[in-house]
Amino acid sequence: MKIAVAYDSDENVFQHFGHTEQFKIYEIENNSVVDSRILSSDGEGHSALAQLLEHENVDKLICGGIGGCAVNALGEAGIEIFAGISGNADEAVKNLLNGTLEQTTSPNCSHHHGEHSHNHDKDHSCGHSCH
Repeated sequence: MKIAVAYDSDENVFQHFGHTEQFKIYEIENNSVVDSRILSSDGEGHSALAQLLEHENVDKLICGGIGGCAVNALGEAGIEIFAGISGNADEAVKNLLNGTLEQTTSPNCSHHHGEHSHNHDKDHSCGHSCH
């Protein structure tokens, strides 16, 4: 099994999936981490990131905020989502493996970044079109 974590430079879960610059990819065997590596993303946007994770044969994703389009793209790729997670990436994976990480697949992109914010309408978009 492969688990990807949206990853920031402080070794924490990155809080905006659509702007993830790198993922930490964990290889799991017998419910234990046997290897991990950093994977840089080449493009920004939920579709490109979902395709990247699908190409890497990722089974599960741990991330912070995520919008509806990304949830749909990841679902179509067969990737199970654990969203709304914060804190240390390694601890989040440990919690997933021991069954204590709560699974949330609902869009939750409500972060404020610099001079822009994401405001949801009833279809859970983040102001970005799904493509």
